[in-house]
Amino acid sequence: MPEEKEITIYDIARLLNISPTTVSRGLKDHPTINIKTRKKIAEVARQLGYRSNTFASSLRSKRTQTLGVIVPRLNSSFMSSVLAGMENAASKEGYNLIIAQSLEQADKEMENVMTMFNKRVDGLLVSLAHSSENVRHFDVFFNKKIPVIFFDRVASHPDSTSIIIDNFTAAYQVTRHLIMQGHKRIMHLGGNMLLNVYSERLRGYKQALQDHKLHFDEKLVMSGNLTEECGTDIAIQLLKLKPKDRPEAVFCANDTAAVYCMIALRNAGVNIPEDIAFAGFNNDPISRVIEPNLTTVNYPGYNMGQAAVAGLASHLNGDTNITNMNTIVLRSELIIRASSGKRK
Repeated sequence: MPEEKEITIYDIARLLNISPTTVSRGLKDHPTINIKTRKKIAEVARQLGYRSNTFASSLRSKRTQTLGVIVPRLNSSFMSSVLAGMENAASKEGYNLIIAQSLEQADKEMENVMTMFNKRVDGLLVSLAHSSENVRHFDVFFNKKIPVIFFDRVASHPDSTSIIIDNFTAAYQVTRHLIMQGHKRIMHLGGNMLLNVYSERLRGYKQALQDHKLHFDEKLVMSGNLTEECGTDIAIQLLKLKPKDRPEAVFCANDTAAVYCMIALRNAGVNIPEDIAFAGFNNDPISRVIEPNLTTVNYPGYNMGQAAVAGLASHLNGDTNITNMNTIVLRSELIIRASSGKRK
């Protein structure tokens, strides 16, 4: 069968007996075209199945009106809230989003970067993969002066800016709360310490111990990929210890690992918080489902997503320059629940 002809503005103009220029302006809701004519143009365009040629338009304007987003995982409650905030802000600013996930793999993240580059996105928003050790693979963007904003898991770069929460202070507050509850042997389960979020949370944990005259024990610091399996594995390791050698409390750098560690310990007869207290990070929905409910830090994902897009759009519109912008630090909040109760 012969390929069906693509409808153009010339077809609409011929049918309505008006100029192609009028059709073009009408489709863009240009104020010089009266509302009645605009409605006629839109109706005929819909009936004929007209599609705007965004490729040709982007060649003329050197803009695609798309923003690339690379996240570690899409099946994360926190990232879902970030993306919801991004989508809301992008819609208001007139941009579309192209979203990719690195699956926590640096190699996959590199592939995503090149895909976004070849898609000619106007700018890039990135939360780094768990295994990323540097940001050299973003040089294709920096060399072309295409703006990049890092969020949540960020990296320092002179041609970029970052949007974060104060992970140091948040972790300090969690650890201090556990100390105030009477817990002295507090274990910290973190992630890849090359990433800012985890190194800063460890630093806050250590500082709280120091300020409350508690000894820092390296044996009480563990790291992993903070998945469900990671939480379960940590529980198995704790169960191998004699009860007197186990930590009195566990501060996990996310909620997922904390919850699955709690589940495994409870199934083995460990009482929470009487035997081991728990605190997590992110305020994921799972933290409110587990019994006892998990003490955690509320991480404003939606606001972070909105701020990231707004910052990028402002740069693209020429209102600001991200190379001159300070790191944007959003407010977080400690949420105290039953899992971190006082030591028996």
